[in-house]
Amino acid sequence: MADEDALDFAVVIYREDGCWDAELLPIGLTSDLHGLIHALRQQPSESGTIGLVAVGDEFFVALRVLGERVEVFLSDIAASWDFPLAQQVLEYIDVPIPDEDELDEILQDEDTVLPAGDLSIFADLGLDEMELGILSGDIDLLPEDVLSSIAGRLGFSEPFERAIESVFG
Repeated sequence: MADEDALDFAVVIYREDGCWDAELLPIGLTSDLHGLIHALRQQPSESGTIGLVAVGDEFFVALRVLGERVEVFLSDIAASWDFPLAQQVLEYIDVPIPDEDELDEILQDEDTVLPAGDLSIFADLGLDEMELGILSGDIDLLPEDVLSSIAGRLGFSEPFERAIESVFG
């Protein structure tokens, strides 16, 4: 962890026998996209495996592995300048990392974040693109709060909260 006050975590969520379950993943996966995808592929699930990652109070990443297909969403592309995971996500989805001028333009408005990736990642589960965009763009919410809202909206709030309880104590 770079900042002692900021907590990083990665959670895998999966559906088994019609019920959602969640487990904490190793902290090292919060900076390793390919390792994260590999870990998600190892967990069988009825409707695809979901990965939710919070990196401090900076950004979050949502992933969904459905067979060979991997959908990825990054809450803020500006994080790609400071965090390996955000940079790896942009490379994975073939979005150029912003140069210094582009980053300055993005950061000019402190109330704006620019997400990247698949906004419809959870549309079939009941969280549409607009709602995900609104949640990820709310600068007053910490990444873990946004992920908690997503978990609640998708119906796996209890297992998600249990999984991160060990992180937040």
